[in-house]
Amino acid sequence: MRFLPAIAAALIAWGSADATPQPRPNLIVVVVDDLGWQDIQLPLANSATPFNARYRTPALLALAARGTTFTNAYAAAPVCTPSRVAFITGRMPATTHVTNWTQHRNEETSEPFPGLRPPEWARNGVSPDRATPHAHHGPLLPALLQQVGYHTIHIGKAHWGAVDTPGADPHALGFDVNIGGSGAGQPGSYLPEKRYSSGPGAGRFRDVLGLEQYADSGVFLTEALTREATAAMARAVAQRRPFFLHFAHFAVHTPIERDGRFAPRYLDAGLGAREANYAALIEGVDRSLGDVIAEAERLGVLENTLIVFTSDNGGLSAHSRDGTPHTHNAPLRSGKGSAYDGGLRVPLVIAWPRHGRNGARRHEPVITDDLFATLLEAAGVPDAHRYSAGTRARSLLPLLGAETGRHHAVSRRFTNRPLLWHYPHYWGVAGPGIEPFSALRVGRWKLVHFYAGSRTELYDLDTDLGEQQELAARQPALTRRLLTQLGTTLRAAGAQRPLDTTTGREVPWPGATRD
Repeated sequence: MRFLPAIAAALIAWGSADATPQPRPNLIVVVVDDLGWQDIQLPLANSATPFNARYRTPALLALAARGTTFTNAYAAAPVCTPSRVAFITGRMPATTHVTNWTQHRNEETSEPFPGLRPPEWARNGVSPDRATPHAHHGPLLPALLQQVGYHTIHIGKAHWGAVDTPGADPHALGFDVNIGGSGAGQPGSYLPEKRYSSGPGAGRFRDVLGLEQYADSGVFLTEALTREATAAMARAVAQRRPFFLHFAHFAVHTPIERDGRFAPRYLDAGLGAREANYAALIEGVDRSLGDVIAEAERLGVLENTLIVFTSDNGGLSAHSRDGTPHTHNAPLRSGKGSAYDGGLRVPLVIAWPRHGRNGARRHEPVITDDLFATLLEAAGVPDAHRYSAGTRARSLLPLLGAETGRHHAVSRRFTNRPLLWHYPHYWGVAGPGIEPFSALRVGRWKLVHFYAGSRTELYDLDTDLGEQQELAARQPALTRRLLTQLGTTLRAAGAQRPLDTTTGREVPWPGATRD
């Protein structure tokens, strides 16, 4: 527990920032891969749950006590690459056409689903090279920050572009520093004795590069990345440049391997080996968060640093876990890959002294692409709003420090806007809501349209967090209105629809019987 005194002192000191003009803030975004809504000690439901009691995340608790916790935060997609692309483009997957996870150049990663096949989506992710086929092109967050003087640092998982495309290299996307980032969606291994590699014959594209000095060192992958992150921060401060640190952990993605620093405590608590290892991965990223915050304090920059902690999609629950599948995000339903909130809701904590409301909890629905607009505004990028023009992305800074008189107006702007998800793919593991879908949330209501059989479901999330009471038949007028709105929103976004394998044509828009 060596970092707790340091982080506590840092966060206490952090609250004492004065009112003198400040240079551009440093930006730290910590993204944990596959971290579910319930995979933290910080309660996000109305009360703590058994999962909150299982995990240890004291650094996140300390950060939340000095920042703002968003209880209704959503990923842009139920799988990784589309959400990661939404973060650096400010555009939702329906618009970028990066609607599924990427792997090798031009590769189709969707699994077959009866009666449907996926559209011709952007299978190569993002790319700075317009000659790259099946890729999205456009202004990217790191490049925009780089243009206004930021030292841009990527540590860990990238997965914005497919292997063997220019977008697989974070340097090509606007990062000055890249440690570990490539087209791979998971590490070969977390273990130094395996050199963070999956080994010969297992697809070496998953090897984590740039960490050769840690081979056979006994340093778990999460800790090795943390050492590189703090060293990169120190170099940026020495150069007197504001920095953007995008620290994207490979944890808690599979393979769920043992971090010996933390696993024994969970075994002693009665968890089986696999769940103990999973809990240890979570505690490892929390330790990393504490170490990064403590380093920012040591460098004297914490008071002028905005910190974001979040995940890229809902928590893994369909496979590779002990216990009953599809229950690891309870009270939410299902998990990664699903249309239900277990696949979509994520933890989100933002802390920045300039706009802090210490220990605040905000309940407005927010989403991944909002972070694009938030960071551009915080960084003072000229005409930042124009990069989000025509998108749903909104800066979250007003929610961090809205004055009392403006609170309700600011809140309504977020609460009443429609949030769209579009996943015209099958992730490949059977489970509740894991099939091609589009969904819309407006206020308390969430409508899910499954393309197989053109089925529609309606839920009241204010009274039914677990999406157990399907209301479409009891609310036919509301269902028709939201279904029409869903179809209209998809059209406006330029979304691509799944294809009917019998006719070869796109399935009808939601709310329409034919085109």
